[in-house]
Amino acid sequence: MVITHHGGQCFKVTLGDLTIAFDPVAKNGTLPSVRFGSDIALVSRNHPDMNGVAEVTYGDTVPFAITGPGEYERQGVTIQGFLSKSTYGLKKGEESAINTIYNVNLEDMTLVHLGALSDAELPREARENIDEIDVLFVPIGGEGVLTPAAAHELAVALEAKIIIPMHFEGMGEPRALEAFIKEGGNRAERTDKLTLKKKDLAGKEGSILVVSSH
Repeated sequence: MVITHHGGQCFKVTLGDLTIAFDPVAKNGTLPSVRFGSDIALVSRNHPDMNGVAEVTYGDTVPFAITGPGEYERQGVTIQGFLSKSTYGLKKGEESAINTIYNVNLEDMTLVHLGALSDAELPREARENIDEIDVLFVPIGGEGVLTPAAAHELAVALEAKIIIPMHFEGMGEPRALEAFIKEGGNRAERTDKLTLKKKDLAGKEGSILVVSSH
């Protein structure tokens, strides 16, 4: 499995010929739009910064788009979406918006993408159904999503083996990443891409990994 970061909350996960896109950025988003083909596209929040399904439709590749809670299975990948709340990018008069937390199982590993989560605790359904987390993608930028402190507290509570921060470049509060790393005791690794196999998770416990955006 190879994980690359494409700005904001967008991550591309490739496994052999399979490509999954989390929160692809649309053309009218805050950040530059993404452009790659994806077999499965997961959208946590109906906002241009996270719902660029058209941008990961490339050539003959039309993604299976998942845009809300439910249970899904596609190409050997099992996906659960859990209803939660976000206060990111609200329209006038809105108090909160729907955010979907995704629990993805592939190659005997569990990836959890929290989307643009603003609640400091997971909803009950998510807590009851999400077991061991191998890789946790957590928003840290404040301004409608978790603050660095709340993000770190939740990540620790979920006992994720690897914690990947997101929502800190070109969006969110300045220096959110530095604040998040400080919460973690200033222990963090940086990489351009994460190549991961199940055996690589041995001994990992709350490891913060910053994946540079492409």
